Amino acid sequence: MIAQQPSRGGNGSDHFIEHFLSYLTSERGCSPHTTKAYAEDLTAFLAFVAEQGELPRFPNRLDRLVIRGFLADQTEKGTGKRTLSRRLSGLRSFFKFLMKRKLVETSPLDGIHNPKTPKALPKCLSENDVKKLVEVVSGAHWMDVRDRGILELLYGAGVRVSELVGTNLEDFDAERGLLLVRGKGKKERMLPVGNCATASLRTWIARRPEVLRGKTTTETTGPQSAVFVNRFGTRLDVRSVRRIISKRQEEAGLPPGITPHTLRHSYATHMLDRGADLRSVQELLGHSSLSTTQIYTHLTPTRLKNVYNAAHPKA
Repeated sequence: MIAQQPSRGGNGSDHFIEHFLSYLTSERGCSPHTTKAYAEDLTAFLAFVAEQGELPRFPNRLDRLVIRGFLADQTEKGTGKRTLSRRLSGLRSFFKFLMKRKLVETSPLDGIHNPKTPKALPKCLSENDVKKLVEVVSGAHWMDVRDRGILELLYGAGVRVSELVGTNLEDFDAERGLLLVRGKGKKERMLPVGNCATASLRTWIARRPEVLRGKTTTETTGPQSAVFVNRFGTRLDVRSVRRIISKRQEEAGLPPGITPHTLRHSYATHMLDRGADLRSVQELLGHSSLSTTQIYTHLTPTRLKNVYNAAHPKA
């Protein structure tokens, strides 16, 4: 079931949108979070179309003027440029989907450009701060052992938090220190996780049975067993991992705002600082486009200066 679906329209508009949201989940493998964001964007657009009396023209007879009107209305309501860009991207995907299904001939988004937004640099921890965050978790309780494994893996392999919580026991090759993860669109990649993360994962997996004692769920037994579980013996979710990091960041005396993605950014930045090439980091992060990875070059002026000094004849 898809949450936050748009209100039903009298012309069957809900059918087009539900079909699209179902496609995102079943064919494109989008996460519930992504699908929910698309649903919210389409809800806002459909509400505007209804207010303007244009619902009978939805979706195949809408034109560019309706889109421009929607943008103006959103801006007047205080919607930021980033949210506007996201909503336009959602609408583009929706109409592209309808065109592929031959439900519309053209997209009203043709010729509409996203508002320019300044690129925010990802937050990044220093190597020393990462060490503080990880090493503050040193207790012998099973929860400490699990949390240490989570932190080591987020930084040691640069995985997305959704990839981390989706990891199963069969995905971890302890002998070779490799982990199979499933990224966006269910694309698989094999990642080296490093000695520290490998050791922490081994320790956690050895302690894991004591959490599961007396608990038998489909999430923790059999071939699809979750690596990281909570005290109830069920798979840890994304929200829980965020809470764990927030708690450990406070214990380490670090500034608030550290997220699982902060550790992923730090992983990429530190790799580049120490000489990794951008293409390799792109592969490790699972980015489909190099331009997504290039944002990390803005965080490594020392690395760029070293490359310049080593390569330029007059450096």
